[in-house]
Amino acid sequence: MSLVSFLQPRRDLMRIAAAWLVHLFTASGVVLALLALEAIARSEWRLALLWLLAALAVDGVDGTVARWARVKEHVPRIDGEAFDLIVDYLNYVFVPAIFICRAGLVPEALALPLASAILLSSVYVFVRRDMKTPDNYFRGFPALWNVVALYLFVAQPGAAAGALVVAILAILSFAPIRFVHPFRVRDFQPWLRIIAILWAISALALLWPGWGPDTARLWLWLSYASAAVLLAMGLLRTLRGDRLPAGDAPAG
Repeated sequence: MSLVSFLQPRRDLMRIAAAWLVHLFTASGVVLALLALEAIARSEWRLALLWLLAALAVDGVDGTVARWARVKEHVPRIDGEAFDLIVDYLNYVFVPAIFICRAGLVPEALALPLASAILLSSVYVFVRRDMKTPDNYFRGFPALWNVVALYLFVAQPGAAAGALVVAILAILSFAPIRFVHPFRVRDFQPWLRIIAILWAISALALLWPGWGPDTARLWLWLSYASAAVLLAMGLLRTLRGDRLPAGDAPAG
């Protein structure tokens, strides 16, 4: 037996094990959702948002790791896209909707109707086959309710303003506008990725309770600025319109 034939089965086994570990890493998102729910039940709002940010970080890197590990090739029985959507719906939609209701960020009388609007509009986002454009921009508001919960909690605009924000964003889920995906869109790279990382750092810093008022305000405005740049990139893409794929340009 040659050395290559001896080592090949072991290499294949290691690749399969690595692929399963990537799926386990993605699956950790459901545990993070549970931890966030537990924190909400104890009214530990900052901790709940930290768990949701941790889930956001997992979602931000697991796709890259999955492609590197070639999970589709080594574990073909698992539908990675369905897996990702289930975990994302929990952490981007379901848990944040409960957070927004329980944390008093919207009027108590409207909490359940607004939570229902979040859940129903987000179902539409998650099941549509054309969720993203060919160049990986989101169509409509991409159900980032974890980010909405973060800003409503940190900025504390008031329950009435919170209700208005939720209502507008739920409607924008159906709107013909574009939102940038900072790690999949090729436009504006590498700046887009850098801005997204700056936003993540500032968002994490917002949840640290030890800052003085001036420092906390600085982190908040840095977060606002980086988020505004990301929104502006999506608006620019909306105004530019969809581009025809290569080879489909009209004749003449």
